[in-house]
Amino acid sequence: MTMSSFKVIPPGAWLGMLGGGQLGRMFVHAAQAMGYRVVVLDPAEQCPAADAADLHIRAAYDSPEGLAALAQRCVAVTTEFENVPAASLAALAETLQVSPAAEAVSIAQDRMAEKAFVRGQGVRVAPYADIHAASDLASAPAALFPGILKAARLGYDGKGQARVNSLEEAQAAFVELGSVPCVLEARLPLKYEVSVVVARGFNGRSVSYPLSQNEHRDGILAVSTVPAPAASDAVSDDIRGAALRLVDGLNYHGVLCIEFFVLEDGSWVVNEMAPRPHNSGHYTIDACVCSQFEQQVRAMTGMPLGATRVMAPSVMLNVLGDSWFTAGAEAREPAWSDVLAQPEAKLHLYGKTQARPGRKMGHVTCLGQDLAEARQTAAAVAATLGIAF
Repeated sequence: MTMSSFKVIPPGAWLGMLGGGQLGRMFVHAAQAMGYRVVVLDPAEQCPAADAADLHIRAAYDSPEGLAALAQRCVAVTTEFENVPAASLAALAETLQVSPAAEAVSIAQDRMAEKAFVRGQGVRVAPYADIHAASDLASAPAALFPGILKAARLGYDGKGQARVNSLEEAQAAFVELGSVPCVLEARLPLKYEVSVVVARGFNGRSVSYPLSQNEHRDGILAVSTVPAPAASDAVSDDIRGAALRLVDGLNYHGVLCIEFFVLEDGSWVVNEMAPRPHNSGHYTIDACVCSQFEQQVRAMTGMPLGATRVMAPSVMLNVLGDSWFTAGAEAREPAWSDVLAQPEAKLHLYGKTQARPGRKMGHVTCLGQDLAEARQTAAAVAATLGIAF
């Protein structure tokens, strides 16, 4: 689709969502608030987005019948997770307004293609080597050790990767990962991690949100703080500029999150891209003029993009199923009344009926007149939910 061929889709129309998880659920809420109706395609019988949507098409993401039913119902389609088959997006784009496009998603789905693209745009990534076979490890530069071996496709939340200190460890990890194509990436002296959510419309206009400083535990995002306390204005401006360069280079349409590592010497590199809204952007629902999910609706419908201004400092706590098990082996509902006893805590639950350790069940955004006040509220909420803070 060219910049001149997109349609402006008014409220009242049907929008399609590929994927039924919590990101899709929050998109549904934003779209419905703006007057749209939403149909979700997902193979699960019950899922968070489908529970909130106006219609659920239960089908595989590559089902010709399911995709045909989706195309018949709606006029524009988007996604809520990065592993939707690019071929499905390409097929839908023959008759619908699709964002993001298959070409952009296919780059973000493959670490090799992603790193080559980022480097080709003149933006830094960690030193790395493509690993197609075990023999490639033997010829990898010694400077890549110690490193991280990452499966090129289908990795998320720290899955599909292994820390390796030597060639022997890398060879064992390659087998453990199934001998699939990987990238071997040098481990760098990390100071902190940040991410930037960006949005780009069909008209080519792009906007970026302020940096979120992120803390991960066991590969899963735990805490996001905005504004990023460690980032100087210069680093923030540099990174946001790089993010906009990348989204333009992809000719991307929709919402995209880019994760960056800031190193001990103050330099930074791109870690990875997610072609969708992101956990680290959940703060935008309560703290910004326009949330990342409203932005997703605006972009896919050809509407003007909204303001990204932060109205209050925030600390977002990811609520995992672990919070149901703080009192023993049996699951017990957390004390939500104690969470909401903090007047500037905003609770978001995802409608999942079964809690288990490591499962994303919701999040709490803690606001304040300044960051110290937001952190004070977050500390109280974290203590209630058994979250390390």
